[in-house]
Amino acid sequence: MNRLDLIRELTKHLTTEKDAKMAVCKTFEIMGEALRENRKVVISNFGTFKVKERMPRQMRNPKTNQRVMVGPRKSIRFKPSKKLTIGM
Repeated sequence: MNRLDLIRELTKHLTTEKDAKMAVCKTFEIMGEALRENRKVVISNFGTFKVKERMPRQMRNPKTNQRVMVGPRKSIRFKPSKKLTIGM
């Protein structure tokens, strides 16, 4: 399911597609702002999104086989709720 599929499904429960699109876009915008501020986003019965800081590390360029140093970076981690996991 992608963003457009989510909007179509939500349209079935709201009055217009415009309202559904605005709801989905605003939800993702709010989640993105919280993650940019290093805050955890917890959605009950769905899961938790949080920012994880990765340490600088040495990697290898597969094309040239040269070692390069990659600086620190941030990535988003998702941990699904136990109620969300299906048959795992």
